[in-house]
Amino acid sequence: MALVNYYGTGRRKTSVARVRLVPGEGNIIVNDRPLDKYFGLKTLELIVKQPLNVTDTLGKYDVLAKVQGGGPTGQAGAVRHGIARASFDP
Repeated sequence: MALVNYYGTGRRKTSVARVRLVPGEGNIIVNDRPLDKYFGLKTLELIVKQPLNVTDTLGKYDVLAKVQGGGPTGQAGAVRHGIARASFDP
């Protein structure tokens, strides 16, 4: 059985995020660090997790994101946008 990957690119202000969704346990890795270690603020973690909460897929996919440019808020918004644009059918 083939492993399915979903890709999305998100942008906000000067931040750009390349996001990959893979079936998994719900781990979110941003720039090779866990989500809580990368952003450090609960509000930014909520922003990133928002599309997964809305689609009820929070524990079903691992998120691997590479983000650059801008500040923490713009980067969190870009990752959120990338997750939302990654096409998958729950």
